[in-house]
Order: sequence, then structure tokens, then C-alpha cells
Amino acid sequence: MLLPTSRTPGIRNVTRTLRVSVATIAALTALMATVTGCGSDDKGSSSSKTTVSATAAAPAPTAEALQRVLTAFADPAEPTADKAKLVVDGDKRLGNIDTMNQGLAHYQVSFTVGEIKQDGTKADAKVSVTSPHGAMPDVPMTFQYTDGAWKLSEAGACTILGMARAACQ
Repeated sequence: MLLPTSRTPGIRNVTRTLRVSVATIAALTALMATVTGCGSDDKGSSSSKTTVSATAAAPAPTAEALQRVLTAFADPAEPTADKAKLVVDGDKRLGNIDTMNQGLAHYQVSFTVGEIKQDGTKADAKVSVTSPHGAMPDVPMTFQYTDGAWKLSEAGACTILGMARAACQ
């Protein structure tokens, strides 16, 4: 992008901006190293082993399985308590789910799960959402493998709740 010469910063401003950017990156790197390094030094601790084995134990999610979760979550005939079980920490969203159920009482929504990328117990998918108003392709949706099943992450649930005018706060 070309800027008018009167608005182009002088070399001193560019140098200062670069210094601030480098310092910010260095601080973030140090913070990440500190957070990553936090944990128990107790040699008897198996927390990292548990995480690794739990991650390795997550089966690959299928488009059909993720689509069933989405379809059940948006089905107004499904009880709120059952829908909450489809979401990580779904009990926090009972009021939002009730509002969504009321809004979807006479409204049909369908989902088609496309590209899925799994990273351990997390899966990101591109989802096409179809309603009477049209289709929204490639809506990013996140799932998490918890309690032996693939569930909507809180962010994924909040995406759908927001579409149903039951936004998370």
C-alpha cells in the first residue's frame, strides 16, 4: 500500500515500531515458555503421561458423527438437558439452549460437515449450515473429545446459539 509522503513515518518511527514489535514478540515467547514449563516437577506425577495417552486415545472424528452432534443440538424436539450433554461444559449454557429451542420450534436447520482437522482431542471442521433463509458454507466449528465422545466445544455451541439469537455472554 502506498501512502502519501506527508503521512509516511520517518525512519525513527519505523525503528521504534520495529523495536516495540520485537520486544512484544520476545515477551510473548518468554510467557509461552513459562506457561509451557509450568507444572509439577514431582517425578511421581503422571499428568503429562495421562494427557498424552488421552490424546492418543481420541478416535478420528467422522463427518457423520459430528453431523449427528450438530443435528441433535439444533433439534427443537431434543430436551435441553440432553443437548447440554452434547457440549463441553454444556450445563453453563442451559438458558441459552432453552432460548434456542423456543426460537427453532418451527424452524428447520441442517448441517453438512466438510473438512475435518484433528489435533489430539480437538477437531476443527468446516460446516455448511442450511436454513430456510439460505446456506452458510464453511462455518468454522470446533469439537472436543471428552468423556468418550466428540462434543461441541463451548465456542462451537456459542456459534450455533448466536445464529439462533441465543448468544453466549
